[in-house]
Amino acid sequence: MCEDTHDQARGLGRRALFVTGAAAALTLGPVSFAAADGGRQETRTVRGTLPPGSPDYVYVPVDVPAGVREFRVSYTYDRPSVPAGTPGNALDIGLFDQHGTELGGRGFRGWSGGARTEFFVRADDATPGYLPGPVREGTWHIALGPYTVAPQGLSYELTITLTYGEPGTTPRPVYPPSRARGRGRDWYRGDCHLHSWYSDGRRTPAEIAALARAAGLDFVNSSDHNTHSAHPHWADQAGDDLLVMLGEEITTRNGHVLALGTEPGTFVDWRYRARDNRWARFARDIRRAGGLVVPAHPHATCVGCGWKFGFAEADAVEVWNGPYTPDDEVTLAEWDNLLVASVRAGRDWLPAMGNSDAHRAPDSVGLPQTVVLADDLTREAVQEGIRAGRSYVAESRHVTVSLTATGGRGLRAGLGERLPVSADTPVTLRLDVSGAPRCSLRLVTDQGTLVTSDPLPVSGTGSVEWRTTPAYAAYVRAEVRHETALGPVPGALAAFTNPIFLGEGGGRPAAGRAQ
Repeated sequence: MCEDTHDQARGLGRRALFVTGAAAALTLGPVSFAAADGGRQETRTVRGTLPPGSPDYVYVPVDVPAGVREFRVSYTYDRPSVPAGTPGNALDIGLFDQHGTELGGRGFRGWSGGARTEFFVRADDATPGYLPGPVREGTWHIALGPYTVAPQGLSYELTITLTYGEPGTTPRPVYPPSRARGRGRDWYRGDCHLHSWYSDGRRTPAEIAALARAAGLDFVNSSDHNTHSAHPHWADQAGDDLLVMLGEEITTRNGHVLALGTEPGTFVDWRYRARDNRWARFARDIRRAGGLVVPAHPHATCVGCGWKFGFAEADAVEVWNGPYTPDDEVTLAEWDNLLVASVRAGRDWLPAMGNSDAHRAPDSVGLPQTVVLADDLTREAVQEGIRAGRSYVAESRHVTVSLTATGGRGLRAGLGERLPVSADTPVTLRLDVSGAPRCSLRLVTDQGTLVTSDPLPVSGTGSVEWRTTPAYAAYVRAEVRHETALGPVPGALAAFTNPIFLGEGGGRPAAGRAQ
């Protein structure tokens, strides 16, 4: 083995700031290796310090000669003490191959964020989060993401090892089918925000699938952070009873968004901020790949989690994420404000959904879950139900909700639909709930919450009827809330529905836009 150690420049010295296809990125001087010589290994150690205010991504070029079998990287960085309330050091990492770092990801070979301290890629295998494939000659780039930098700066050390030899054979990926054995047109339960050990989760796809089945789910969506490497590893977990859709959680510095149900092997880049005006391009790419665009936890309080891109490109929005907390209550209120604005302006409206965002124990898969009225248990049918807002969100398989509107000459509408009657026509709303003991039922309109029931009995079953007119209520949606003494939020949700619209106005889900 041959080893070599050198320091990259401290601070910004001997570094170039390049504005390429991605947002401004710092590119360091290249690390070079000798040509292949038998079956040996070579190692280079790179050290440097990133100051506060560093660009979002720092690239370390590595000149890879011919004849390399494996590319391996390990890294460490310092974590100095910082005052309370001051972010400390956090450094993410990933890899781009000889195709380069241009925005769009042609050279993408993997991303582990801050979940791992080392990774490798070779033709026949790769660390979870990374893509197997040949290590070809050319300039590769290790991508460093200084997520947060302490006032003292962030000192890091990279150890890069190339192993020479025959490359091996890259396995052909096999993906899960796009349909399962359904029940025809029916209500199907799913969780579309899940993390495996292919990003920062701690569960295998097999463990997640078992938990999904135990939670009574009919479908799930793979959504690892900034990588599609898990896609082929879900094939063995799908079955007649479980539809597995494929996607990604695009984790930018200005918020996270789900690519829900894209074509297998679809990668969506994340290296931009709202100010870069590039988000619309990638939203279109998601839809062209057959997926839905769903901003995730828009008001989450973690660094970089708050959604800053607006909702003009969204097909739905994740209103409820994991156990119900204050940020979900804020998102619910914001979503309701969007509904009010849409009906007053005659604009398209944005459906809501809920997902668990489960990473590891004790995170519960299926808390919450989106219950979708779909024509069958296929990717396209489930997506169409979500796009149309024919859905509600429940905290578990035990909670069921039905909201219908009737009026006029026998007209009837359900969730996500419109009851097209004149402004003064009497309309009857009926809400039926089961599996929600001691919960109160609410009917919410563009005028606010107009109906609140007494708590349900311990059986958890009950109903509410209410008569109104489209002139008084432009839409009606339902909430099922726990007693105020329970949970981290007073009156935390057990379930909520998408709206039913009343009257002869226009409007459709915003997801009806063309690709």
